[in-house]
Amino acid sequence: MADNVVYVGNKAPMNYVLAVITLFNEGNKTVILKARGRAISTAVDVCELTRNRFLSELEVEKVEIGTEELPRREGGTINTSTIEITLSK
Repeated sequence: MADNVVYVGNKAPMNYVLAVITLFNEGNKTVILKARGRAISTAVDVCELTRNRFLSELEVEKVEIGTEELPRREGGTINTSTIEITLSK
């Protein structure tokens, strides 16, 4: 698993903003935000909060969107949207 990846879930956006800032302060040149489903909007919020309030020199290097097939409890699979946002200094 990569050291510069932040997986965005159900926590408050500021928790993830802190994680992104910490990774950049540790010397990483890029940080990747990854999210699925409803957490996608939180990942975008984290990206914009970090860029607009804390690290204005950050740039969005790349945004990748996709679909993953996840197993359902009832059996079968369900398609879930994914996003990967790459931030760089």
